[in-house]
Amino acid sequence: MTKLRIASSFFPAALAAALFLATPSLNTASADAGFERWVIGFRSVAAKNGITRATFDRAFRGVTAPDPEVLEKARYQPEFNAPVWQYFDNRVHEQSIGVGRSMKGKWSNWLGRIEKRFGVDRHILLAIWSMESNYGEILENDRVMRNVVRSLSTLAYADKRRAKFARTQLISALKILQRGDITVDHLTGSWAGAMGHTQFIPTSYQAYAVDADGNGKRDIWNSVPDALATAANLLKRNGWRPGHSWGYEVILPPGRKFPAGSMNLSRWASIGVKRANGKAFPRGSENAELKVLDGSNGPAFLVTKNFFVLKRYNNADKYALAVGLLADEIAGYGGIRQDWKRPFAKLSFAEKEELQRLLSKRGFYDGKIDGKIGSGSKASIMAFQKQAGMEPDGHPSKKVLNALK
Repeated sequence: MTKLRIASSFFPAALAAALFLATPSLNTASADAGFERWVIGFRSVAAKNGITRATFDRAFRGVTAPDPEVLEKARYQPEFNAPVWQYFDNRVHEQSIGVGRSMKGKWSNWLGRIEKRFGVDRHILLAIWSMESNYGEILENDRVMRNVVRSLSTLAYADKRRAKFARTQLISALKILQRGDITVDHLTGSWAGAMGHTQFIPTSYQAYAVDADGNGKRDIWNSVPDALATAANLLKRNGWRPGHSWGYEVILPPGRKFPAGSMNLSRWASIGVKRANGKAFPRGSENAELKVLDGSNGPAFLVTKNFFVLKRYNNADKYALAVGLLADEIAGYGGIRQDWKRPFAKLSFAEKEELQRLLSKRGFYDGKIDGKIGSGSKASIMAFQKQAGMEPDGHPSKKVLNALK
């Protein structure tokens, strides 16, 4: 989801994580009556922005109260405090790689056409699709996807910190409806309004949406070609360099400090920085910046222009790096040589699913069996560890799995 660049003329694609980290200030007294008055008042704002009465009435039909789940999710977003290893383990794993390769074959013709038109590597687009919606799987989840008009109205009405942002997005959502790209029943998104396979907020949709399949609608909800082309268009218009990498895993020479800024790859090589796979840097004149997300003993990367273009989609180093690493895995280039620093022996994706299944069987876990270790899984692991007399660290380790068995 798109996160930080709220000073830009357009918000990048999906939702701003940093924007949604702050604790909201809620006004829930007389919520229904107050909300209905707010909707009546917002009608004039919409009209000034070119929204017809018919569009407004169609959009707000049945929207009579705020969505309490939206407010709860806005108030509590623990995943943004996850350790580095957890972030990558939940996104770059056997399943996301395998499904990505399957989708590469299934959508090969469209990916080729999109790649030719926009110059964005197909593996990058597949990785973004995975990161944003698990290759469209979340669009089928009614617990995740909700009425965009109601969600944004809820934030605009009841969340002072996000009200201005939500009003802007709501106007754009109404314009999308008015244009006819999607019907009101299918205008669904995340709790904060991120929409479709590639999770675009309404303003970014308006800026970048593409009708790739030529049916007259820019439908990122139901058309995979439209969604992938829209993501490619965002990257292209923000400076994507065709044929260039996002960056390289590197090995740093021990016992020395490195400059914080950007230097060309030849200069990095001259001070002893080498690619982890032993190959030479393909473009010595290309500038790159060093990124070390997990301390001196964790993996290190030299990132280039395309890495920073990925951050226009989501302004977080972890996000851009996860997209790049997953894209490389889908392409068959292999994973990182130096793993993340975990305080335990890593489980495979299938083992993490087994862990959740066993926790569920024991009555500790009631979430989805998805192999992703979030706050719910961690709390369940801790509860089991306490009962079993183990240190309650919440780690999805082989030690915990063996104890459950």
